[in-house]
This record gives sequence, structure tokens and C-alpha cells, in this order.
Amino acid sequence: MTQPDPADTIAAISTPSGEAGIGIVRLSGSRAREIAREIFRPRRPRRQWRSHQLYLGEIVGPQGEIIDEVLLTWMRAPHTYTREDVVEINCHSGYRVLERLLSLALERGARLAQPGEFTLRAFLSGRVDLTQSEAVLEVIRARSEAALQVAAGHLQGGLGRGLARLREDLLDLLARVEAALDFPEEAEKLAPAFLEEALAPRMETLARLTASYRQGRLLREGLLAVIAGRTNAGKSSLLNRLLNLDRAIVTEIPGTTRDLIEETIILGSIPVRLSDTAGLGPARDRLEELGMKRTRERLAQADLVLYLLDGSLPMDAADRQALREMSGRRGLAVINKADLPRTLGETEVQAATSFPVLSVSALTGQGIEALKEAMIAQALGGSLRLSGEMVTLARHHRHLEGCLGCLARARELLAVYLLPQSPQALPWELVGLELQEAIRELGEITGQEMGDEVLERIFGEFCLGK
Repeated sequence: MTQPDPADTIAAISTPSGEAGIGIVRLSGSRAREIAREIFRPRRPRRQWRSHQLYLGEIVGPQGEIIDEVLLTWMRAPHTYTREDVVEINCHSGYRVLERLLSLALERGARLAQPGEFTLRAFLSGRVDLTQSEAVLEVIRARSEAALQVAAGHLQGGLGRGLARLREDLLDLLARVEAALDFPEEAEKLAPAFLEEALAPRMETLARLTASYRQGRLLREGLLAVIAGRTNAGKSSLLNRLLNLDRAIVTEIPGTTRDLIEETIILGSIPVRLSDTAGLGPARDRLEELGMKRTRERLAQADLVLYLLDGSLPMDAADRQALREMSGRRGLAVINKADLPRTLGETEVQAATSFPVLSVSALTGQGIEALKEAMIAQALGGSLRLSGEMVTLARHHRHLEGCLGCLARARELLAVYLLPQSPQALPWELVGLELQEAIRELGEITGQEMGDEVLERIFGEFCLGK
């Protein structure tokens, strides 16, 4: 993505390709209305167009030929998405119609917009901060009602406003420290104890936001739940039962599943990617050996492990070893085949693992609803707490951790000074540097301190026309 010229008038198709009732071509920039007047013939000719009003008419080509009957809206700056003059043409959706309309706009001086350039202009004009710009893409990509709710909160500026308040608070504290450095005679008025106490609630806010990323990431990216266990424990049957369809082949022949099978469902507002894997145990051939290698690789990536045991058989050494290897992970030990006479009890399994233990029947569906609830509880580490300030992006999380680390170091400097045996000279310069860096980290999130390379990376993910 090359650096765009903000003086250009840009144009793009803003709806997905394909046949549909409506397609939209959008223009933004100082020449948007002029270009629209050259290609649009209103049904009722007017000398002046009113802003934010729909006009019925035709798009006409260079020879006066009618391309399509459309509805056109001209929106006067600054009351638009980009804070520039914007024209939106609603036409019939079809590849040739949309391409023809766009070509006419480009022939008359518009430039093809780069991916995300409309939203980039909204950001550069100050209409939205960077968290709101990124939320546009979150809304588009939301895969559950809860993810959409959080993304909509970000789009309304909930996260950005909270971070802006926090940044202003830190700027006020930094100003006091700078005054102490510039006017040493005033330094005594800035009590280190006051500064340390002032940092505490800001750090609590940062810690809460940082901790919300665990749930926020799952909302946005989904949960990878890997079903593992010995051959013929019923892994494919459990996958089919959770999906409520016959996705995986199920037979009584051991080792039917040789490769990874993955499908997605929504559980408790969380997209869950269920991954069925080859059975663990002694490999009988090269194919099974490769399948088990992939299983272990997938287990290393898992957010949640479902270790399946055959309740009609005793637990063997391979099960115990596998459960030991998964110690410290988030997971569930699931005893399958509860519809058959039980050989393996929950007490025996509990003695071999730190995982919670459940019993199910993949054949009849017994215990499946309880398993779904336990999966979400394990993954979230508790109940889901939706908020417009929930952190969902890794970039935000990284800068929040950086900011929290800076404030922690500043507090440590102040705490050392307050010790009885501490020297009298407080290193205000070091405290000030940590505050400056903390403020910079927050500015990286909201876009107040942002390099072109990062902007290109963020807006380069957008589709054309947005």
C-alpha cells in the first residue's frame, strides 16, 4: 500500500461482487460532486443538489447512452464518513454494471481507492480514532452475536474514550514531574507518595483491560478445541455429535481417522473450531505414525484439549502418559460410551489428571450439553463478561502490556525512594521517562502516535471500498 495523496478524489465499488438487488459505487473528495454531475442525469433536473438527499436518475455514458437507473446521494463535508464531500450511487448489482460505473468515475478524474482508504481518510480527518477504524473490520468479521456486540462498542468509541482518559491522566502526572525537573524549588510540592498513589488506579484499569484480552481474543478469533485420545475411543463420533451432523467417518476399525478434520460451531457466543485427530498409541504403519505426529502438533496449538477415554475399557499406560504430558493445559477428560457397561470410573480418571472429568455418550447424546457448558467455562476461565472496553486485538494487548510495565517501573522507583534507608535524591528523570514511554504506548493504540508503516499494515487488511 503506497502512501495515498489526500488531495485526490477516490472511487471504489463498496459492495461484494456478484448478482444482487443493489450495488454501491462510492466517491470521496473535493471533486466528488463535479464528477457525479458529469455522469448522472437526474429524472427531474435541478440546478442545486441538496446534501443527504436521494435523487432518482440514470448514469449515462460518453455518447449519452443509459448505463443504469440509479439512486444517487451527495453528502456535503464535513458531515460524512470521511469528512470530505461524498457521493454514493446505488445501482443494480452485477459485475458489468458496477465496473462500468466505476470506469466512468475514473475516466473523469477520480482515482481508484486503495484498500481501507475511505476509513483511513476518516481517521486522518479526526472523525474516528484508530480503535474505531479497526472496529470497522471487527464488525465485518464478527462471527457471533457477542463478537458483534463488542465490535459495535469499539465502533462507538468505548475503548478509545477510555484510553484517551487514561492518557490524559498520565499527561497530567508527567507535567507535574516535568515541573519538578524544570523548577527544583517547586519539587518539594510533588510528594512521591502522592504520585505513587495516583498511579495505582491507572494501573488497575490497565490490568483489567489487559486481562480482558483472553476472552476478547476468543470472541474474535475463536477457540481451537482438539479432540484427542486412543484409537476407537469415539473421537469422530463425538465430533459428529457436537456438530449434529455426520462430518467424520465412524467405523469399528481402529485408525479410521488418519488426518485432521476441522469444523466450526458457536458455543456460548464463542466460535469453536473442533479438530478431530488421529488416535494416540503405538503406530502400526507409516500413515498412522504421520497422523499421530500431526495430532501432537495440533495439541500444541490447542486452546482447549478434550481427551477422550473409552469408558467400556480400563485406562492403560498410554492414557496415563498422555494425560501427564497435558498437565498444566486447559482441558477436559471425557469418558465416552456411557451407554455401555462401565469399566472405567470417574474416580480413577481424576487420580490421573488435573482436568475436570465428565461422562458422555457420543452415540445417544447423554452428557453432551454439560460437556458444551464445561468447554466454554474452561476456555473462558469463568463467565463471559462483554464490554465495549474489552480488548480483542493482539496489537492493543501488546501496547497495554508495555504501558503497564512502564508504570510498574515508575512505581518501583517511587517505592524505593519512600523506604527509610533510601537516599534523598529521587530520580525524577527516570520517573519522567517511564511516564513518557507509557503515554507513547497508549498513543500507539489510539493513533495519536503512529508510524506510516503500521497504518499501512492496519488499513491494508480492509477490502476495497471501505
